[in-house]
Amino acid sequence: MKKLALFLAFAACLSAQELDPAKLLKPPTDTWPTYNGDYSGRRYSPLAQINQSNVGSMTLAWAFQTHAQGALYSTPLEVNGILYFTLPSDMWAVDARTGRQIWHVNRPAEGGLAGAGHRGFAMYKDRLYFASPDAQLLCVDARNGKILWQIQLADPALKAFTSSPPLVVKDRLILGIAGDIADLPGWVESRDPMTGKLQWRWDSMPKQGEPGWDTWPHDTDVITRGGGTTWLTGTYDPELNLVYWGTGNPHPVEAGDARPGANLYTCSIVALNADTGKMVWYYQISPHDTHDWDAIQTPILFDATFHGKPRKLLAQVSRNGIFAVLDRVTGRALVTTPYLDINWMKGLDERGQPIPKRETEPQLDGALARPGAAGGTNWNPSSFDPATGLFFASIRDSIGVYYVTMPGKKAEGWGGRDFILHSKTVLKAIDYQTGKVRWTRDTSGSRGGFTGILTTAGHLLFTANDSGGLLALDPATGRTLWHVYGGGGATTAPMTYELDGRQYVVIRSDGVVYAWALPAR
Repeated sequence: MKKLALFLAFAACLSAQELDPAKLLKPPTDTWPTYNGDYSGRRYSPLAQINQSNVGSMTLAWAFQTHAQGALYSTPLEVNGILYFTLPSDMWAVDARTGRQIWHVNRPAEGGLAGAGHRGFAMYKDRLYFASPDAQLLCVDARNGKILWQIQLADPALKAFTSSPPLVVKDRLILGIAGDIADLPGWVESRDPMTGKLQWRWDSMPKQGEPGWDTWPHDTDVITRGGGTTWLTGTYDPELNLVYWGTGNPHPVEAGDARPGANLYTCSIVALNADTGKMVWYYQISPHDTHDWDAIQTPILFDATFHGKPRKLLAQVSRNGIFAVLDRVTGRALVTTPYLDINWMKGLDERGQPIPKRETEPQLDGALARPGAAGGTNWNPSSFDPATGLFFASIRDSIGVYYVTMPGKKAEGWGGRDFILHSKTVLKAIDYQTGKVRWTRDTSGSRGGFTGILTTAGHLLFTANDSGGLLALDPATGRTLWHVYGGGGATTAPMTYELDGRQYVVIRSDGVVYAWALPAR
């Protein structure tokens, strides 16, 4: 009877592989329908079957070996009992109860940046969307992996690529572009999920006469190729109908003399109308960046009391070492404070934006700046736990030496070089009310990786360390509650879902997908 029940459940999955749009508006429980689990980007689950009292009993439910080169950067989607995940040249559907493969597609990229990490699928109804390393958007049949159509988003000959899934908002696929080797302007665009037709586009580089135009020089063409790529998935507030996106660093990289000014709208958080793409507000967290500190880290949305008043808030643990909390209705800065020891900021301007120090910019004979070019954080996801009011992020605490290799106005591409003198990985818990660090845990190790965070209503924090250890911690203190060796460097955030009354926690490590659960009764 048990085998028959599993067969019927498997057959039901195959016949009903369609995402209910209502699931996108709810906290993730029996589904994980988006890259971050829901529109908020909090990476928080209301599931509590696995909790502090029993997490020590958690055992391996199944493991799936991809047998593919490269580490898994993608966060799986889970819809109707099926997991969907990717590598840059591969796509899988796997039974979420057993780990059995349903289908696999190998699709090597042609051009672009095939070695870039890939962060997974988006889903609309019974279709999956794969943004490829050769800068194409693929529409895939969720039932069998068949590619239904593909369109070119940018020119891979210019080293443009895509690595993160679109954000599905109503009948729109909203996504950005990546590229940091050649000078490439950035944008966010909306496309029709059925046809791929362009619906709107917002450019990171302002046009002549638009606000922000005067923050670039006009005696060269640098503004036409000036960076601001938008390569990580954003977040969405359905009530305000605003999408929130982080933008990349300006070009030429690390060569600021070629582009005096703040260089809007690079290294910024922007709020865009989801229907039109019109910018409602911006906040530039790294004005005139010269250290490759893009601001693409997820803008996390949450509603909470701030200094005694209920607010609609947005927070980012940014790559430049700054933790910022904004009013997400207006973009007003409420908290702007370092989460590690930095040396490049001398104060805040009237908008609450950092003011950089000239002496920490790259020099011909080198300049010390903290953090190093990898940043305090990178693309790896943070998490917000409403029970503790804490943000959690995996942090690279490092010092960098920055050199400019193309001084003057004619710099292009990568106009500088950087070297990291000292680096360690730590997990930090940050109070959103003040920006103060509540606790820090050293997670350094020999394997490395870009580990993200998941928090749950079971008062648990799931993550990994740089030695290949998979961890469940107490979010209030950082105390270890569960620990196993995963066999490699974990590369992105865990996710969780509940099926047939059983909660699973999925953590990837190198090329293996592990699903953990309490022992079956």
